[in-house]
Amino acid sequence: QVQLVESGGGLVQPGGSLRLSCAASGSGFSRAAMGWYRQAPGKQRDVVATISNGGGITYYVDSVKGRFTISRDNAKNTVYLQMNSHKPEDTAVYYCKMAPYYGGAYWGRGAQVTVSS
Repeated sequence: QVQLVESGGGLVQPGGSLRLSCAASGSGFSRAAMGWYRQAPGKQRDVVATISNGGGITYYVDSVKGRFTISRDNAKNTVYLQMNSHKPEDTAVYYCKMAPYYGGAYWGRGAQVTVSS
């Protein structure tokens, strides 16, 4: 049974930084693609960034390119999202997603990020 737990969210000022972590329990982490998604109030959940199982391939939505960095540590079963130069429109609940090699998907419960002065 896979469980994903996000941490590191909170309140940050515009221009500030936060780092989200997503710790995975269970097996298969090192063979799974991972991703961060976010859902703002009243909006659908959208992809923010993804990373391949080995970490060599990453994808970012245009709105976060140059500001956010996704990374992973397969020895620790953890994926990270370093977020810099925050903007108010980054305010959302951020979710971690695991896409195992055998198909399907697992989601964390989410971490609130609020960008406000």
